[in-house]
Amino acid sequence: MDSTAPYLTGQSVSLSAGSFSGLVTAAARAAGWVLTYWYVLAAAAVIVWAVGEVVVRRLARKASAERMALELEPSRHFDPGLEEIFRRGVQLARASTSMPWWAPRRTKSVQIRLRADGSSPLRYRIEGPAGAERLLSITPFGPNVTVNRARPIVDRPREHVVRAEFILRGRPTAPLRDVPLDPDPLQPLIDAVSDLRAELGDLAEIRLDIQRAPKWVLRARRLQLMADARRSERREAQRAARWMRQDAMGVEDSLALHLQQLVSGQKGGGGRRLVMPPVPRRVDPAVALGKLAEDDHLVRVQLLVTTASNTEGRAHARLAQIQAALDVFGGVSRWAMRGWSVGPWRFGADRWPSRRGFERRWQLGHCQPPRANWVRLDELTGLLKPPTVHCRLPLLAGDLPTFEFGNPELLLQGIYRGPDGRRRLVATYAKETLFEVGVGKAGGGKTERALAQAIGWAHAGGGLMFVDPHRDSWPRALPFLAHDHLMQRIALIDLNAHGTSPQVSSWNPLGMHQGQAAHEVVEAVTDAYAAVLGWDDAGAPRALTIFTAALAVLVAVNEAACRAGRPEDQATIFHVRALLTDMGFRTAALAAVEGRLDEETRSWWQTVFPTLPADAFAVVLNPIARLAANPVTRAFLGQPAGVYNIRAAMDSRMIVWVCPGGNGPTDRLITALLARDLLRAVRSRRDTPEEQRVPFRPYFDELITLTGAAPETIAAMFEDFRKYRVHVHGMTQLLARLPAAVRLSLVQNASTLASTAGSQSAVAPITAEWGDRPGPDVVASLDRFEHYMTLTVEGRRIGPVRITGPHLDEVFADFARPGKAAALERSAQAMSGAAPLDRLTARAAEQFNRVTGFLAQHVPATTSAVRLPKKGYQ
Repeated sequence: MDSTAPYLTGQSVSLSAGSFSGLVTAAARAAGWVLTYWYVLAAAAVIVWAVGEVVVRRLARKASAERMALELEPSRHFDPGLEEIFRRGVQLARASTSMPWWAPRRTKSVQIRLRADGSSPLRYRIEGPAGAERLLSITPFGPNVTVNRARPIVDRPREHVVRAEFILRGRPTAPLRDVPLDPDPLQPLIDAVSDLRAELGDLAEIRLDIQRAPKWVLRARRLQLMADARRSERREAQRAARWMRQDAMGVEDSLALHLQQLVSGQKGGGGRRLVMPPVPRRVDPAVALGKLAEDDHLVRVQLLVTTASNTEGRAHARLAQIQAALDVFGGVSRWAMRGWSVGPWRFGADRWPSRRGFERRWQLGHCQPPRANWVRLDELTGLLKPPTVHCRLPLLAGDLPTFEFGNPELLLQGIYRGPDGRRRLVATYAKETLFEVGVGKAGGGKTERALAQAIGWAHAGGGLMFVDPHRDSWPRALPFLAHDHLMQRIALIDLNAHGTSPQVSSWNPLGMHQGQAAHEVVEAVTDAYAAVLGWDDAGAPRALTIFTAALAVLVAVNEAACRAGRPEDQATIFHVRALLTDMGFRTAALAAVEGRLDEETRSWWQTVFPTLPADAFAVVLNPIARLAANPVTRAFLGQPAGVYNIRAAMDSRMIVWVCPGGNGPTDRLITALLARDLLRAVRSRRDTPEEQRVPFRPYFDELITLTGAAPETIAAMFEDFRKYRVHVHGMTQLLARLPAAVRLSLVQNASTLASTAGSQSAVAPITAEWGDRPGPDVVASLDRFEHYMTLTVEGRRIGPVRITGPHLDEVFADFARPGKAAALERSAQAMSGAAPLDRLTARAAEQFNRVTGFLAQHVPATTSAVRLPKKGYQ
């Protein structure tokens, strides 16, 4: 053995001991230096952190500048399923990562913005990375949701702003409540902002940021939860063991145990019993981690809320409403406002030190959620989609304008009661309200609403025609129209002939003194007769031919009389009998108009008429005989130059009240003549450029009565009048009793479709147009003057919404002039040329002699017919 080995071994041990001692000394010195100069390390750490934060914030600002925004507008029938909503959530989660590699984690998120500022009930907006625009533009919702590129929103400053951040409280691993889709989960939030008032500067906005977290963050969170679960289980085991020992000691030292030993003579053992403490149970990861146990579709969320107003207290009240709405999503886990309360003060996102960070995240869209805000996508089902068909949306001032008295651009619709109980008069735009239909039982408020609308339109300077077979509407409207600036525009055509000395107006359907086209007059009168009497080319061709030929001659005679400056010598409808049965009158009439008849009509009178038997004229003459037998219709239609001129009334914005007088055969014939003349007059507006056509509104009360006289005419009105800026408003008790042509035209073209109460079978056709939302049972149980209606505003259909019909005594109370009602009635009769019935009857009886005298003196014309200048009400 080498003799130097022991020496070397001892030297190695010595060196090792020296090295260890040196390390200990160095460590002690380093620890002393750290303890002495700790502030240097702290300052260095702060500097490094500050520099890092500045760099991260600058990169985050740069990344935030590259974000885009999309606005989603659902259709009225948007009704997605759970799978569609879940797929949208997956899209949002995937889109949150579409950022450059250098972008900080806080910018990698997608934001859902729910905003209410008075322009809409709840705007649904998606903001996220610009690279995800294509991914987010195509939604699983299909055509039921329109996706538009959204512009940045610039808010004007409000005086009072309240901010809040919500975090998940309760058991962190428990899911939120599973909220069903019907009713819409967004309904509580929409209800919370339903009473928002834009004129007060109210604003409410909710922002939900969705972010896919890194795997290491999720693993760290799981480790923390597992450690917490194990500590909790150990504490429970220790607590159970402590109670077991206390129970055992209590039993051994108890008086009952000692007495038992004395009685039995047995003594206890030599020591205390051995108590085996319970062993802590194994923690089940699935139970401990809950919704965090799986990686699939797990995201972190940040929920920020801001409310504002220019009125003190409204912003805080709105935040409380939103907080209550979010409670709907709560279960074992719930949304709670972050912060703490000290007496009347609350310290949270709205106060220092949290406010600055909140503002930065709010302005830049950064997502820095609390560690507890982990959710699965299926927990956010209610927030991943816009409002659906199951959502009841409030009616805001931006949706339906507020009625302004005297504004010709607005048309009164009724009274809307908002969620906050406020009532306001609502209207539609006159240029968009083309046709209206009102349905409901008698006394439900249809006519009252139409009268209020007509009176408001009249005071705004608009022209209208109100046709009421029963005349009840005229005395009702009279006090509210009795204004000096309206009296010169109102005319009353009343065929009811009531009172001791009835006044009746006059009209000659064949008159040519107002500039009508001859062929249009012949066509209008013939069609009116055919509609009432059921004539058609298949069933009554001969009657149509005879009547048309007779009217062509009489119209030509009237044209000649007007050209000769003798309009008082014009023939009337009652001269048809003389033309067909009196050879002398017929010969003179044909001679007088020799040059004014076309070749076919002249040939018919020369070749066909002589071959007709005498009984061929009965079908034509019988209805005329009925008209002649009634003194009112005889006086009304028997005047040569009546004042009634609906074309002139339209062009001069007149207010014409027409009361035909009933629904008998004679009344239906009068109604048909008036309706067909209206159709002719409206179509004659094609001679006027469209921009110069004055808007005019006919109101037809009791459509069942009117359409019984002229179904095809009324249907044609709803189909054609829009082109000529004439807009029809119709009211009926039963839609099903209207002829099919009228019913289909009404429903197809109605800008406003309204229904009051009635039987379920009666209102079912209307609710069917609304998809039975509301159903017939709901509409049938409405109170008087209550309506459900759909309206058209800016091209969009609004409703069905519940509207209270305006009551004249309430809405137009300031316009009532009962003291001037009598003066208005006299003025309206004077404007319509009304005269005592007996005087007009006598004049009608003398008209045959006047026409015969004119024919005897008149030289046959050789020039073609020309149109004469128009004349209005005299």
